[in-house]
Amino acid sequence: MARPSHPSNLELQALSVIWHHGPSTVATIHESLPDGKERAYTTVLSVMQSLERKSLVKRARVGRAHVYEAAYSQDVIVQRATHDFLTNAFGGRLDEAILAILSAGTLTPDEKTNIERELQRHKAMAAKKTAKKAAAKTATKAVKKVAKKAPAKKAAAKTAPAKKAATKAPAKKAVKTAKKASKKVAKSAKKAGPAKKAAKKTVAKKAPVKKAAPAKKAAVKSAAPAKKTAKKAPAKKAAKKVTKKAAKKAAK
Repeated sequence: MARPSHPSNLELQALSVIWHHGPSTVATIHESLPDGKERAYTTVLSVMQSLERKSLVKRARVGRAHVYEAAYSQDVIVQRATHDFLTNAFGGRLDEAILAILSAGTLTPDEKTNIERELQRHKAMAAKKTAKKAAAKTATKAVKKVAKKAPAKKAAAKTAPAKKAATKAPAKKAVKTAKKASKKVAKSAKKAGPAKKAAKKTVAKKAPVKKAAPAKKAAVKSAAPAKKTAKKAPAKKAAKKVTKKAAKKAAK
């Protein structure tokens, strides 16, 4: 909501009537102005039209009459007027302003009780403000302490994963190297399988050659007696010839 315009003194009187009596017509406001001065109806009507232009009141038609209603509460408008009055007249000194207002007239018992109640409320509000300030200070101190400790914790948290990664890294490398070695062994075993089979085949082929060796020995053995018989055969033939010659000589 936009900041309301500052009303004049007479406009404030008209607003005070609306705040106390509720939505009112120009005639009601004209009769109830606090200062009690005699004014023309048209003067009050022009005041209400000015308030309507400033958006401080709202006008509504009820039957043949025009009823004006306040657009802002009394606290919103009076707070600004009071601040201006306190600053301009008393230099912002609230105690002097209160004493000046009290000396302006006499208070009724109800007014006194209301003022006392308001003073008690202000005391309670002041105590709450001081408690809030103290709590805020302690909270800021705690936050600062936590903020100082937080970097160390963050650094430790950062180094912890690094340590874990450092310990896990060799293990992962060892696992990888072991897997690579096992794969190489498996490949070499696959390659060695056909080589072993080929070696077995070559050994099987060479084996008959070794078995042929006994046959050679048997042939040599059989050949040896044949040679001996071959050597003995001429001797027998020679003996037969000698016997034949001897028989011929004896016949003669």
